[in-house]
Amino acid sequence: MATTKDSFEYTATGVLGEQRGTMLNNELHLRNELGRSSRRGYVDFPGDKWRYGMPNPPSTGGVSQALGNWNTGLPPIEAQAEQDRDFISLNREAVKSGIVTAGDQYQFRAVNDIRRKPQTARDRSPCGNIRRLPPSMVFGISTRPSTPIHDLLENKFQDKWIKETRAANLAQKQQIAQATTIKMNKPQMTRASQLRTYHVPVASAPLWQMSKFTRRAAPSLSTFRTETERSAAYRHNVHDRIARHGIDKAGVYMSAAY
Repeated sequence: MATTKDSFEYTATGVLGEQRGTMLNNELHLRNELGRSSRRGYVDFPGDKWRYGMPNPPSTGGVSQALGNWNTGLPPIEAQAEQDRDFISLNREAVKSGIVTAGDQYQFRAVNDIRRKPQTARDRSPCGNIRRLPPSMVFGISTRPSTPIHDLLENKFQDKWIKETRAANLAQKQQIAQATTIKMNKPQMTRASQLRTYHVPVASAPLWQMSKFTRRAAPSLSTFRTETERSAAYRHNVHDRIARHGIDKAGVYMSAAY
């Protein structure tokens, strides 16, 4: 009984009912122990002697087998008595026979069987398909040429930069001067020639409207309570439209700087 009492010491037995064995594995019933980390999990540990993982197969060859055998862990070719089906070849032959639906292909594969070719030792080798490179080939990037010290001492790079900058500035000045120079062989426009070539702007024709809207059109909303207030507002607008923007001078006020 002492062992049972000690095992249920950190459980919620006094709150949730009598002591049951499932409380020892239920996280909702367990309470934290003082000075110890919380134990998580619902499965008991197998024991101190339990080890996880795969066992290593015993090797009887020793050092001589390690030095004289390349054991890559691949199964021998003889063990692959039955090769996998070659579905690429099956699909190709099915298309050649005019089979395109899933049902017909299922029947075609049930009748016909094409297997993949057995792999050779070269194909199974991890380095079998690597292209042989020439022995003189070197990997990496080319080495930068060393900076000529005599050019640094003579400030050749500075002189080259100054010459290029001066040439660019001179070309830019010549381009600006050429653009602003008046060409004498081209006749200049006078006031009379400008007036002869001036086109008087013509007002565009108004947009077409149906006649019933031009004759009997009436506003659907009137914001004035009476006709007297409407007339008074228009009379006030005649005196106030001088300082306004917009069509019929009914917009916002213009500033004094305008």
